[in-house]
Amino acid sequence: MNIDKITFDCTGDPYDLGLFWSRLLERPLADDDKPGDPEALIADPAGGPALLFVRVEEGKTAKNRLHLDMKPKERTRAQEVERALALGARLLNDHTRPDGGGWVTLADPEGNEFCVERGVSTAESA
Repeated sequence: MNIDKITFDCTGDPYDLGLFWSRLLERPLADDDKPGDPEALIADPAGGPALLFVRVEEGKTAKNRLHLDMKPKERTRAQEVERALALGARLLNDHTRPDGGGWVTLADPEGNEFCVERGVSTAESA
């Protein structure tokens, strides 16, 4: 069995949340997605699981039991965290260690947690 999609519930417009993740991941939303749709999709061009954003009525009430750990490819962790914050993410906790290891926990505009691990520079400290 393979994972086909990772689904995010949202109380706002799925297109808006999908657009945040589309910009963060630098991957396009599906061509037929538009504001007001009940769901939005970001495919993985490498064939991995797609991200699906679906409107639900009930809001988030507790910490996620599952979250994504993101590893920067072409930027440092600090650069990716700054970019995510500029896109609308919220800083929850910085677990960066003095040796540059660790991670930074952020939340997307709907409050879904995700972590940013150390990026391209092994000597980065933030």
